[in-house]
Amino acid sequence: MTNENKVKSFNSKEDAENLLKESRNRIDEIDNELFDLICQRTSIAKDVALAKDYLGLPIYDKSREDAIHAKIEKLSEENDIDIDIINQIVDMLTILNKNEQNEILRRNVDG
Repeated sequence: MTNENKVKSFNSKEDAENLLKESRNRIDEIDNELFDLICQRTSIAKDVALAKDYLGLPIYDKSREDAIHAKIEKLSEENDIDIDIINQIVDMLTILNKNEQNEILRRNVDG
């Protein structure tokens, strides 16, 4: 068993409270990083939308979404993370990007 998978034992209530506080602070930092990454991912939607529009491709690309899900499924298995929940997260990110692409194309047409 690796160190990160070992169950921690505590010598005092203070040790447990400190670990809880540190862990929650790190979760907050990770949440901020995730939000920044989602913003970056979504901002790329403009480039994708304009390229798809020029190439005459639809916003929805089943083969691309299938490839993303296959990649995520493999990563989930390798990291022992619940694939159903990860698929839901990927679906939400995909919807966010498709909505952004549609909005960009609408604005592009409407001027």
